[in-house]
Amino acid sequence: MPPIWLEKYGFGERSGFMRILHTSDWHLGHSLYGRKRYEEFESFLNWLAKLLTQEEIDVLLVAGDIFDNTAPSNRSQELYYRFLCQAAASCCRYVVITGGNHDSPSFLNAPRDLLRYLQVYVVANIEENPDDEVLVLQNQAGEAGLIVCAVPYLRDRDIRGVEIGESVEDKERKLVEGIRAHYALVVDRAQEIRAGMEKPVPIIAMGHLFASGGTTVKGDGVRDLYVGSLAHVGADVFPAAIDYLALGHLHTAQKIGRQENYRYSGAPLPMGFGEAGQEKQVVKVEFADGRTRVTYIPVPVFRALYSIHGDWEQIAAELARLKAEQAEAWLEVVYEGTEIISDLREKLDEIVAGTGLEILRSWNNRLWEQDKQLMGEGEVLSELDVREVFERCLQAHGIEEGERKELLKLFQEVVDALDTEDLMAE
Repeated sequence: MPPIWLEKYGFGERSGFMRILHTSDWHLGHSLYGRKRYEEFESFLNWLAKLLTQEEIDVLLVAGDIFDNTAPSNRSQELYYRFLCQAAASCCRYVVITGGNHDSPSFLNAPRDLLRYLQVYVVANIEENPDDEVLVLQNQAGEAGLIVCAVPYLRDRDIRGVEIGESVEDKERKLVEGIRAHYALVVDRAQEIRAGMEKPVPIIAMGHLFASGGTTVKGDGVRDLYVGSLAHVGADVFPAAIDYLALGHLHTAQKIGRQENYRYSGAPLPMGFGEAGQEKQVVKVEFADGRTRVTYIPVPVFRALYSIHGDWEQIAAELARLKAEQAEAWLEVVYEGTEIISDLREKLDEIVAGTGLEILRSWNNRLWEQDKQLMGEGEVLSELDVREVFERCLQAHGIEEGERKELLKLFQEVVDALDTEDLMAE
């Protein structure tokens, strides 16, 4: 007897439908303020491999930005290929991977013929033949169960012709038109294939782009995709025949406008402190009887991030709370008090010493505001003499006149000594 949820939602027997898991923006190799995050990535991929079996996933979709850069480290590659082997050994029948703007098309594509033996399909860049971006995937009964339009990140040069004298508005219009035309071409081909089948199957499209109305947060590392233009595309760009749109690029999980079946899965790990405390997710999609069921599955927190803002009392209280909880986390501390604390970092390090807390970034807004006041209108720091900068700092901190003269004298001695060392080195 099938599970109750199958009967409740009318999904029928297990062999007659397909479960899809949508994820994106892994950014393997990403570091945060100089700290490598390989252990977090490994924990996520191990969790994801187990989830494929727990949820009886048939198809895994990874919508771009597999790696954080175009020349991934050996460790990043090891994590990637180990996971693909884990996925191939699970109940998951297919893995479909498309390239993102961070990925190297040549690198992703290099092993794709070999990976097909593991039922891993890679489309890293736009294909000359649209058939190469259209995949017909079989269900457990050996029948066509799904059509995937595996559209990668569409690069400017692939979709837009250049004309002399065109305006920024012309460029953006042509970019959007190029994206629209490519999706129309690929989805039309999918519909032609579906029309020749005995019974209709769902069409899923993938993409890596910035949809209009999409949400980002400060410091999440999301790059503009096209020079001189954000090229945000509206939901109307995508053909109505798409039953589910699996997008990557934005790191916050969200739907596009009011379209429940047009989704960003978001990045599985927070890419910056702006995402601290944000629940990360992957998306499970099921089709049956002409209906689509979309479910978010939370991703565990593999390393906690906290962003602490406030005056000194607020910051100290929050650090005390985390210490009492014996928390292990990376921290960002932003001081917003009115009192000048010139040794903020030293005070913070003293509090967290011997704990599982590590401060990756501290920012003193009070000193920053004072530093800005040192600069006159139109002045550039690099154009000021070092003695003049030091003198302004003494003045801004209210150093007494007599003490200021002594400090200036000592400062000049240090500068002279450094200049002498530079001359001797030459």
